[in-house]
Amino acid sequence: MVYNVSRVGVARWERSRWFWVAALAGGLHVAITLYWALGGHALLWTMGTGFIAKFESMMWILWPVALVKAVGAFGPVWLSTHGWPWARLTRLTVWLASFVLIGWGGLNTIVGNMVLFGLIRPTDGFDRPVMIGHAWIWDPLFLLWGISLLTGLIRTRTTRASLV
Repeated sequence: MVYNVSRVGVARWERSRWFWVAALAGGLHVAITLYWALGGHALLWTMGTGFIAKFESMMWILWPVALVKAVGAFGPVWLSTHGWPWARLTRLTVWLASFVLIGWGGLNTIVGNMVLFGLIRPTDGFDRPVMIGHAWIWDPLFLLWGISLLTGLIRTRTTRASLV
């Protein structure tokens, strides 16, 4: 396990703390997805009645969604504490995931808040509770998750010089 760090003796926690923040944000997504898959209804209003009606008979889809989210949430923290096996592949995958999460979460947070504050007016109107759920809960969590992954990757970069 080789890290390019500016201080000698940095604890494993310090090297991976951003991945722990990402695991927390992603873990919240995993938890609510599993809760809904088990039949829970809390915060389901943030998805909208149309979405719920459309997917009511397909709630099984939440199980594989939760699995993918769990790998994305907890995989990087595990990898960062176990020396990044297959470093090029695993780190590249996490880089890509961080950009997707930042793009998705950031764009939707911005647009959702612009709609809520009247800067954008959808021609067909919008479901205010759903917009609040996305603009203030789910998409900011995606954004935090992605920024934390990206920060963790940057702070644990290796260099060719450090491998010699």
